[in-house]
Amino acid sequence: MTTPTRFQRFVLPGLAFKAVVIGGGYATGRELVEFFLPSGPWGGVTAMVLATIIWSAVCVATFLFAFQTGARDYRTFFQKLLGTPGMIVFEASYLLFIVLILAVFGAAAGAIGEVLFGWPKLLGSLCLVAGIATFATFGNESVEQLFKWVSFLLYGVYAVFVVLALTHFGDRVAEKFALTVPMTGWALGGLTYAGYNIIGAVVILPVMRHMTGRRDAVIAGAVAGPLAMIPALLFFICMVAYYPEVANETLPSDFLLQKLNLPVFHFLFQIMIFSALLESGTGAVHAINERIASAYQARRNKVLKNRARLAIACTVLIGSVFLADRFGLVALIAQGYRALAYIFLTIYVLPLLTYGVWRLRKEKTHAVA
Repeated sequence: MTTPTRFQRFVLPGLAFKAVVIGGGYATGRELVEFFLPSGPWGGVTAMVLATIIWSAVCVATFLFAFQTGARDYRTFFQKLLGTPGMIVFEASYLLFIVLILAVFGAAAGAIGEVLFGWPKLLGSLCLVAGIATFATFGNESVEQLFKWVSFLLYGVYAVFVVLALTHFGDRVAEKFALTVPMTGWALGGLTYAGYNIIGAVVILPVMRHMTGRRDAVIAGAVAGPLAMIPALLFFICMVAYYPEVANETLPSDFLLQKLNLPVFHFLFQIMIFSALLESGTGAVHAINERIASAYQARRNKVLKNRARLAIACTVLIGSVFLADRFGLVALIAQGYRALAYIFLTIYVLPLLTYGVWRLRKEKTHAVA
């Protein structure tokens, strides 16, 4: 067995967390407009800092609790934290959440395929489904490589985007940050955004298999917040150039790219968004695969085979991307989206930061004694 590298122990969990968080709304800038821009340029930055701190704190507590209890999937994690009833409530909520986000991702991928290549929307959605199913089929190694290489693409594209934006309309960015704008609602925006995305911390527990001690969990958790937020912060700074009119744009990223008027980079940015959808969807489906694999291993003492992983992934994807929307389930779940966020806060974050932290402190005291 090879020794885990520092990248696998300290950085990979943060990249996996970013992969689950970024999704479609973050990558297009729509979520940034909704939660951060209403507080103004400096208010938005302050809200982002708050959300980053919350993400890091919850990731540290999650990784520590998971490492201490040996939980490498969300089913085991919630059995240890809340018992079987709590695990069942989380699982039901998570499945509804997955149906919603995969349906949204599928629609977004269809739109990207239509814009870039003139494809029917169905073909773009099928490409995303095929990509997610392929990476989810081959387990941890495949998924981790996806997180790694898509992260390089994503950070690189955002870095180039910032350079291009500052060279084309950097004077506007400076002017907007110099404005005196009331920072109203920044705390609520930061708390809300952090709250409904924090579920990613428990979804990516399979990548914790490389950690060798509590110190790894603390470092990985601490850096997860900044790794997930840095692209958003870079994007937000560029977006401020057209504050407040950009708030009315359905796709802020497309609005800014049109201002740059660089077709090649516009194409590259759309490819990056598709890649972000791919890694987010893969992370969500992989979490379900690992949950089932853990239960299968416990009951039959056998490893879940790749063809079973493929069957599970295809079932989840087809049910979410195609059937759920046709039968109106996506609209129904979307109406309760914030309710799902509150459920996650109630059955995950609150117990973790109270009972979970108390248990960690108690076990650490016993170990020292």
